[in-house]
Amino acid sequence: MSQYFRIHPDNPQPRLIAQAVQIIKEGGVVALPTDSSYALACQLDDKDAVTRLRRIRGLDEKQHLSLAVRDLSELANFAMVDNLQFRLIKSVTPGPYVFILQATKEVPRRLSHPQRRTIGLRVPDHAITLALLEALGEPLIATTLILPPDTDPLNDPEEIRARLEKQLDLVVDGGACPREPSSVIDLTGDEPVLVRAGRGRLEPFGLTAA
Repeated sequence: MSQYFRIHPDNPQPRLIAQAVQIIKEGGVVALPTDSSYALACQLDDKDAVTRLRRIRGLDEKQHLSLAVRDLSELANFAMVDNLQFRLIKSVTPGPYVFILQATKEVPRRLSHPQRRTIGLRVPDHAITLALLEALGEPLIATTLILPPDTDPLNDPEEIRARLEKQLDLVVDGGACPREPSSVIDLTGDEPVLVRAGRGRLEPFGLTAA
């Protein structure tokens, strides 16, 4: 049975943020709001929680999970970027983007693509998620909350609770989110490649949605 916290979307209550962080530290898988849709998240180094998260989302080992970080000061710990890539990312973050980047050796192999050694990186623009990251003091593993066989992400916390009450440890109700996923952009090659069109402007990357 999952817990259910109503947290203010602009001024998150520190007491509830602290309780949510404790649930995450104890191996919890949580649903939380972002600047795109709701996401599933868990602690970076918790293998069992990551396995549960993949199972809920119906993702195999070849499909990327994202690292949600509070700001770009953590970028170099997890991804290798050149000056051009860094400037591109900095120009649009925080925001509704996932960037596919070359992973560093510090990234556990189970979290990166098994052949390419790449990882998704996300700097969300949502007060609740940023408060959780700040209080946790480390990135979260996160993925857009799209349940198989759905094609659209979930944005209603009450619906999330109804559908996943027995599979999640916590649902964070921060109100409705946009019913649109983040844009996924691959920056590992010579030119940016659009993997998934979602929220977020594509013009800074010289891209257009198909």
